[in-house]
Amino acid sequence: MRELVGRGLEEFTVGEVIEHRPARTVSDMDRSMVLALTGNPAPVHSDAEYCERTGREQLLVCGITTLGIVVGATVRSTSGLTSANLALDDVRFTSPVHVGDTLRAETKVLAARPSKRRRDQGVVTCQTTAFNQRDEQVLTFTRTFLVPVDATAVRDTTSY
Repeated sequence: MRELVGRGLEEFTVGEVIEHRPARTVSDMDRSMVLALTGNPAPVHSDAEYCERTGREQLLVCGITTLGIVVGATVRSTSGLTSANLALDDVRFTSPVHVGDTLRAETKVLAARPSKRRRDQGVVTCQTTAFNQRDEQVLTFTRTFLVPVDATAVRDTTSY
């Protein structure tokens, strides 16, 4: 049996909710690598003394780190066969995330239709919500991406 990655247009049902697993615990390496890659100098993400002196108990994980982890968690069961991300809208960081928090996500399919320009592609729009280990919402966003109309043909051609 081959595990499937991603979906084709006909495999999306508007209104369905996908629970993404496994959950993912944010590590200090995640926090520091994104700071290094982005060059983000904000001390709230990198300076424990600054955090302590400004009333924070611990370093705050950068929102880009949180967003990256959550988007990544959704790919296998949504956009794994995508040819392009089209939009990332309405991004809201609703609660702080810290090293050691465990994130899980749910995605609701909002729309799925054939592309007007690319006959072999479909356009899918989903809303994803992420929660921490205390079931507190930490992030929500809407994402639109292209998927193949015929996922079987893509899987046969690419061995996916």
